[in-house]
Amino acid sequence: MLEYRVAARRLDAHGGLASCKDAEIVLDTALNGRPDAFNPAELFLASIAACMIKGIERVAPMLQFDLRGVEVRLHGVRQDAPPLMVSVDYELTVDTDEDDQRLELLHKNVRKYGTISNTVARATKLEGVIKRKV
Repeated sequence: MLEYRVAARRLDAHGGLASCKDAEIVLDTALNGRPDAFNPAELFLASIAACMIKGIERVAPMLQFDLRGVEVRLHGVRQDAPPLMVSVDYELTVDTDEDDQRLELLHKNVRKYGTISNTVARATKLEGVIKRKV
């Protein structure tokens, strides 16, 4: 089993700082929000995007899939009572000349082997599409 560790601390009433390895992320913990940092819901969505991009980096060489770039757009819906994410929709856009069948194969592998996306899919509705960059 792999293990991960992150430490986070409050900086002031407007934010915090999370760190791991040699990296830091400023956290939006302000009640009114702040434009220069990710709030918890945005961090959640960003972790799904990072998982998908990393998954593509992992499986592309195995599939001999030729790509020039990847973009992920996510949309999460949060309910208030009780507070939770009820759904996440995503759109994976891949800059490639591969055919539609190979594009779907990439999507299938990303969904099958993503640690974060698999965890999220067990907890809430996670749906999305893959498309070619035009």
